[in-house]
Amino acid sequence: MRSASRFAAPDLARLPIVVNPRAISLSEATRAGLSVAVIIALSQYLALPALREAALAALLTCLCDPGGPIRRRVPVLVSFALIGAAVTAGFGLLRELGPVVALPLGVFGLFCSSFVRIYGQAPLQVGALLSTVQILSLDRGDPSLRQAGILAGAFVGGAAWAILLTMVIWRVYPFLPARRAVAEIYRRLSQLVGDLQALMRAPAASDADWTAHARIHRRAARDAIEAAQTMVMDTLRSRGGTSNRSAQAVIRIETAEQIFGGLIALSDLLEQGLPAERRIAERVLRRMRPVLLILARGMITDDPDVAGRANRAIDAVEADLRDLPAGTPLRAVTERITDRLRIAHTLAVPANLAPGIDAAGRSIPLRQRVIRPLAANLDWKSAALRHALRTAVTAAGPLAFTMVWFNPYDHWLTITLVATMQPFFSLTYTRAIERVLGTAAGGLVAAGVGLVCTTPLSIAAAMFPLAMLAFAVRTVSFGLFMMALTPLVVLLVETGAPGAGEWTIAGFRAAFTTIGGMLAVAANFLLWPSREPDLLAPEVKKAILAHAGYAEAGFSLLLGETSQTALDQARRAAGVSTNSLEALITRALLEPGKKRRDALEAAMVVDAALRRCAGRLATLQHDPVLATAGAARMLRTWRDWTGAAMRTLASGGTDLPGRPDGEAHDALTRIARQVDLLAGAMGRLN
Repeated sequence: MRSASRFAAPDLARLPIVVNPRAISLSEATRAGLSVAVIIALSQYLALPALREAALAALLTCLCDPGGPIRRRVPVLVSFALIGAAVTAGFGLLRELGPVVALPLGVFGLFCSSFVRIYGQAPLQVGALLSTVQILSLDRGDPSLRQAGILAGAFVGGAAWAILLTMVIWRVYPFLPARRAVAEIYRRLSQLVGDLQALMRAPAASDADWTAHARIHRRAARDAIEAAQTMVMDTLRSRGGTSNRSAQAVIRIETAEQIFGGLIALSDLLEQGLPAERRIAERVLRRMRPVLLILARGMITDDPDVAGRANRAIDAVEADLRDLPAGTPLRAVTERITDRLRIAHTLAVPANLAPGIDAAGRSIPLRQRVIRPLAANLDWKSAALRHALRTAVTAAGPLAFTMVWFNPYDHWLTITLVATMQPFFSLTYTRAIERVLGTAAGGLVAAGVGLVCTTPLSIAAAMFPLAMLAFAVRTVSFGLFMMALTPLVVLLVETGAPGAGEWTIAGFRAAFTTIGGMLAVAANFLLWPSREPDLLAPEVKKAILAHAGYAEAGFSLLLGETSQTALDQARRAAGVSTNSLEALITRALLEPGKKRRDALEAAMVVDAALRRCAGRLATLQHDPVLATAGAARMLRTWRDWTGAAMRTLASGGTDLPGRPDGEAHDALTRIARQVDLLAGAMGRLN
């Protein structure tokens, strides 16, 4: 019989505490050090206490930076600056109305800050940091409109300084190394295609030539794929796995893997191929090589013109394929490679360069972007809704405590609780351990620094290396980040309350952090807990099954065989299932080791493919061609095929039924490509 004590607490050896030394970022570290230290130095030199609020805003703005293209980062950072200023002033004034008014509104604000995670990784980061701004404002209070305006202006100024450093003076491109690594795969594949083309032109290629081709180019392509997988996984662990960039990266790697497999099969066929087949294949390969190079270049530059050039080149490849006899292995393999090139190409069209726009680059109505995720998650099955409610309910007590017990450091209790609380118990438990231990160690460091830096200007000078250290290790390990951040925060408080003593400040911070972490763990265990599955496969199959129902409902509505209400319910179920899968992927990304890497990558491909499949299904309802009576037979055939194929995948199978015969509408072909992509990923997951 198993001992009960064995299960009294989670096994620390199995906790997803990750230390990733490759994630050290000196660029981010220098930028953060400048953003904070310069403002603190000005605050001390000019004797302007309000600049401490600007320093806090600069620090939080650096934390808020989501990475990715500048055109996507600027709206996030500017929104954070403006909303943060409004929160600073608004909740500070509310605090002066007393707990009866401020507490309910504060709890509701924390609920909203947590619930915005349904809109993606960037809103999640913004919401988490705004909750910190809100708690600090409710703890401090603003006695007058003038004081509130000064603090709001200081917040905007500090955030603007950090944005200026980010976008103009000290630019940081956190996803660029991963994009370059993925682009390198396609360059290597283009070299493989080029060498295969040269073998086709050679009058009498020997067995040794074919062996050398396989040994040199296949190994180079495989090494590039493995290097890109490692780079992308490291980046996703530090930046999050649900952004548009992450979806692009995992699909591009999966597509390259399948192109690579097709090229291996193609070379084996061509080695024994007939002269006529080789001539046609040589022409196809000659067109295919620049396609791969164009795609590789577009992955780095994000140039929308790449889409048009690649599309024309792929059309030419498909035209050449018509010269091959139908039904032959050579044509089937080459068509599969071309299909995968289409998938890689679609990631370069405007709709995939940034969220919230359609294939033509037009913005999707704001109402749809706001309402659809909200409707999909206003359901008790939504982990995001339960997490937001759990956070609000648990934070109500500590928030009330900070309003009635006037201690200059009690806000750390509520901040720790909210920041530690995660949608799932394992993540919360891990985050609590890292935060508590990191804070305790950081407190000792802060006390040591305080013994050396005894003047305001020396404390300001010490903040530059401390901020550099904190942001250098931010994506390496959360525990190390907390250890480096704690002395920075302690000294920041010391500049506003000189004479308090570093030991006193560090002691209060450590005590409140420990209590807050314990409360977060207890609440996550007791209040509507979400038990994560042992394997990714069940959640993936559940998501595919939900999307099968959505696909069938979408086709049925076009056929007049179901109602709009039924379609909305199916869409909602599919959206919730994808959110649940993404939550599971986010947890799995934090786990150390490589034992489940293949399954994790396959699950990420499934998630990204389902998102795109859902987008294609949504566009069907607005296509005038598919709404005609003449398309009924085609729609019925494709509904049956899509539903059967996805249900096969949801049951664990990978042998899909054959695609419907005859020429199909482009939107239907795109859905079929995503289903094929799902089948390839499920083969790795099962």
